[in-house]
Amino acid sequence: MPKLIIDDITVEVAEGVTVLEAAQSVDIPIPHFCWHPALGKAGACRVCAVKLLDGPIKGIQMSCMLPAQDGMVVSTVDPEAVAMRQQVIEWLMINHPHDCPVCDEGGQCQLQDYTIACGHGLRRYDGKKRTHLNQDLGPNIEHEMNRCIQCYRCARFYQEFAGGTDFGVMGSASRVYFGRFEDGELQSPFSGNLVDICPTGVFTDKTARFRARYWDFDMAPSICPECSLGCNTTPVARYRELLKISARHNDAVNGWFICDRGRFADKKVNSFDRPRVPLVNGSSSGWGDAVDAVAKKAAEFAPGSIAVVASSRLANEGAALLPDLARALSGAKLCFFSNEVICRASITAASQITPHMAASLDDVASADCIVIYECDLRQEAPMMLLAVRQAWRKGAPVFLVGKGAPLEQAAAVSVEAVDLDIIVEAPIGIFDRPVIIFSTMRSSAAEIKNLMAAEAKFAPLFDGPNGMGMAKLAAANSTISLESAVKSGLIKGIITIECVIADELRGEIPIIAALDWQMNSSVKNAGVFLPTTAWVEMNGTFVNNEGRAQQFKKVMAPGIPVSATLESGHPPRIHSLDVPGGEPKPAWEVITEIMKRL
Repeated sequence: MPKLIIDDITVEVAEGVTVLEAAQSVDIPIPHFCWHPALGKAGACRVCAVKLLDGPIKGIQMSCMLPAQDGMVVSTVDPEAVAMRQQVIEWLMINHPHDCPVCDEGGQCQLQDYTIACGHGLRRYDGKKRTHLNQDLGPNIEHEMNRCIQCYRCARFYQEFAGGTDFGVMGSASRVYFGRFEDGELQSPFSGNLVDICPTGVFTDKTARFRARYWDFDMAPSICPECSLGCNTTPVARYRELLKISARHNDAVNGWFICDRGRFADKKVNSFDRPRVPLVNGSSSGWGDAVDAVAKKAAEFAPGSIAVVASSRLANEGAALLPDLARALSGAKLCFFSNEVICRASITAASQITPHMAASLDDVASADCIVIYECDLRQEAPMMLLAVRQAWRKGAPVFLVGKGAPLEQAAAVSVEAVDLDIIVEAPIGIFDRPVIIFSTMRSSAAEIKNLMAAEAKFAPLFDGPNGMGMAKLAAANSTISLESAVKSGLIKGIITIECVIADELRGEIPIIAALDWQMNSSVKNAGVFLPTTAWVEMNGTFVNNEGRAQQFKKVMAPGIPVSATLESGHPPRIHSLDVPGGEPKPAWEVITEIMKRL
């Protein structure tokens, strides 16, 4: 392992590690724009200059391009290195617009930080600035090309890492342009990561444009609820409104990125139609009266004739209380799943898989063979598709098995895949680190049992963010699917907890009560409605597809966004300590209140 000295600190690193990474490992900051942990080195920005005082190489060098070697003596504070970094920053700022006051990146901009750190504060250039025309890149991403410093991060991520083909770099010299051949929405399902990866304000989140500064944000670590992978996110809110969602780094799960579906998933939380007050028979009610009404209505049914139904949107804290709720309802049928096939498949996958068999996204990205069995990752787990591309880039073959695994999903990330009819055609046995990806929404329990007999790691996909947690709880308790419960003819009433039940499945069975934070048919048909908090309005836990329990934290208080009151007129002129629309409570708290009444 190479041993070198950086600013009088001895550092020992693995073979192949760059001087920049070696310095970061001992908390020595070196400015950089083009280098990124997920993308590697490019040597495009020239701002990471250091001076090598002794060793096999000497003089001014770019630290992101230089592998660490034995005997190197590196200085990041040598006057020559400092002067070069200052000159590079000044050169980058020649054409940069002084629009920090109106730039959404202000306060979280690497160019701002490094310009100040390098001591550049006076523009000596008085010529005409280079200017560009911006493009319309769709409803989610704002384009401001004049702020570009040609670090190439955006093109490298979009084309190389994510496999996109409709965005890239054009032109030469001072006419370099990052965009599309023509205006239009970006086609990659990971295009939103341009917002996070750009070190300046070229790409910003259009959905939250001009809404707040970085220091105004309410933020907390969270987990994406859009699929079962459990990607780590940082939701951003202000004035009781979820403004945007950013990726949160976790090497074991999503790495540095998230998909567009998870990034732009704030519409339901902010929805003007979102139900926020308790209802009894369609009329507004106080919490105490509504909970009393649930207990009173439940008492009208015979023991064992009520079904308590939940979905994998429900956090583990609420799901763990459901067996107690079923017992308090005189032996109600407990249904963690509505569909019988999905119920059996989920329980089978959760019961069969062990920690050493479960494949994380990092395991998928480092696999030497990928089998995608009867599932379309574009719909069920987009970030899994991005991990598949990383494995393919390293040489792993990708096999798509069955009619439910369309070739179009591989084309979405520019992966060349082999289409197979049956699983036995995939040569899994000749590889050292194969991974089989399958869906509990598309495969039966028998198919999953046969699949998991193979010598491989497995990445099961569940229906929702807590699908694995619900399957584990279902396996540990006496549960059936709602479909089976209805077919038995014993069910006369239903209580739903963050669950939508199809009318054709429910038939004429009444919904006694519904606990939810989304407007849906179950809420509309419920005798009693009790509003619950969305995931950004509470603390909780989701268990992802590999069995990893991850906590999410409360980002904002529940309530009607201030912007919604402004749109409908002047905010109410009523002085009160209560937040308008702030009645929702976490599902576990509502369940506890119901059990106390029972």
